[in-house]
Formats: sequence, C-alpha cells, structure tokens
Amino acid sequence: MEWPTLALIAATYVLWATVALHVWPAYPVTALIVLGFVLAMQSSLMHEALHGHPTRVAWVNELLVGLPIGLVYPYRRFKTLHLRHHADESLTDPFDDPESYYHAVWKHHGLPRFMKAVLAVNNTMVGRFVLNPFLGTVGFLLSEARLIAKGDRAVRKAWLLHGIGLAIIAPLVVFVFEIPFWLYVLVPVWLGQSLISVRTFAEHQWSERPEGRTIIIERSPFSFLFLNNNLHFVHHKKPNVAWYRLPELFRDRREEWIAMNNGYVVPNYLALLKEYAFRAKEPVVHPALRRMPEIGRAFAPRMRARSLSGLGTAPVPAEPPKE
Repeated sequence: MEWPTLALIAATYVLWATVALHVWPAYPVTALIVLGFVLAMQSSLMHEALHGHPTRVAWVNELLVGLPIGLVYPYRRFKTLHLRHHADESLTDPFDDPESYYHAVWKHHGLPRFMKAVLAVNNTMVGRFVLNPFLGTVGFLLSEARLIAKGDRAVRKAWLLHGIGLAIIAPLVVFVFEIPFWLYVLVPVWLGQSLISVRTFAEHQWSERPEGRTIIIERSPFSFLFLNNNLHFVHHKKPNVAWYRLPELFRDRREEWIAMNNGYVVPNYLALLKEYAFRAKEPVVHPALRRMPEIGRAFAPRMRARSLSGLGTAPVPAEPPKE
C-alpha cells in the first residue's frame, strides 16, 4: 500500500465535494475553476492507478479512482489504451500508438480543408488547451460507439461500469451540489481536460530513435498536478515507479536520462508556451508517413483500434500467425 497516493485520492474526492457544496453557493466562479483543477488531479490519479498504484490489486485501484467525476473516460478504456501506448517502439505511430496526434498522409489528405486547419491549430499550445477537450471527447465517443455497435464485449462492460458511476455523479452534481449540468461540463470538465492537455502537448515527438520520442520537462509549478509526469521519459522507462519517487530518480541520474532521451528536454512549460503558443510544434502528418501509398500496394491485415487523441480510428497490425 502506497499511503501518499491513497491519501491524495481521498483528499481529491473530499475537495471535490467540499468545493461543490460550500464554495459554489458563495463563490461560483472560484468553485468552477477549482473544480477544474480537481478533475485534472483525478485524471492524473487514474493514470497512476492503471500503472499499479496505490496497491498491486487491480480491482482495488479501479474502485479507488473509478468514480467518474470527469465524466468522459471510462477507467477501463483509459487503462487499455494507455498501456498499449507504452510500447515505446511504436510511440507516435498513428496506427499503433492510440495516443498519437499524428496522421498518415493518406488519411490527412482526405479531410476537409476546414478540419485540416482545425488540426493545425490544435498542434499549437493555445489551440491544444482550447480545442482539444472538444476534439478529443467527440472523436473518442464516436470511436467507442462504433466498437460497441460491433459487439466488443470488453468495451461494452467498461461503459456499463462507467454508466453506473455516471448515475451516481450526475444526480450529485445537479440535485445535491445544485450546479447546472451543462455548466459543470463547460467549465470544470473542459478546464480539467485542458490542463491535462498542457502536459500531453509535447510529451512525444517523432524520432528515428524510440528513446528520443519522449520529453523531460525539468521543473514546473504543475508538477504536482501532473504527478511528476512532466518527467515523462523517466516514467516511460520506469512505469511502475510511484509518482512521488520520480523526481529523486531523475535527480540521481539527470545527465544519464538527458543523454538517453537524445536531449529532448525543456526547462518548464512556460518555455514551451513562449515558443509554441500560436505556432505548431509538430506537423499534423507523421514525418515518417508523408508519402502517399502506391496504387495497388498490398498492406498487411490490420485490426481496428481507437485513439485517445480523438482524431479517429487507428489500425493496429495483426499479430503474425504462430508456428
């Protein structure tokens, strides 16, 4: 049992209820903003839980963080897709990495001009903060609906459990806290996802070397909110290490970590904002997938997967037949 994480989970839910019950009636704007930060923290705790914290018992971790105060992402779907994302050799690949924001050129080529412009804006830091909650949510929900329609039992079960949680949260928000549900969605839920988008904005880039695809943000006031996932390369190399041990692990081997990730290091998020507030950090089209495929070219069979970035479907190569 990792007591710091367990205490933080308890504090997050207590703060959520306290702000909604006692701050909202007197200071509604303050309450909505604080709730946005609380939802971002709960998202970070979901990420921590799916990596085996604060216990080594999966169902206990799910029970601790599964109450969906952020509304959108079922814990089990987040877990399935995120663990697939941790295959470092496939990072940023729009077909194999479910959290990639890149497109293959032939997929991007068929999009309407307006959508291409929206995706380009979404690759700026301000654009990601403002637009990504909508783009990510709509794309994710549509892709999940397609999986359910195709009869995916695991997805159906994840959403059934999520629906039970929503049946608890929605009445609490509307009838106990007396916050209009549309306002809860438009401010705390949107803001919570926007804050997480600050972290995910530059987490990964294309590099020929898989080690060079994951960023290190050395320090930030947001480190606690992100549970030290600003040290993202360290997390990818040590995914089972608890959040409160990452800073010391980084400090003890700082030069080694920086050399290992090919120098993809930024001092803080403010430096990213200054550089990429209104300028795209990465192209929408994956740098290694810029060529249009040859007509008649044969491709390996691919299964269908879904992307948390909300930018549509992402096929995954089928496993080769066993001998």
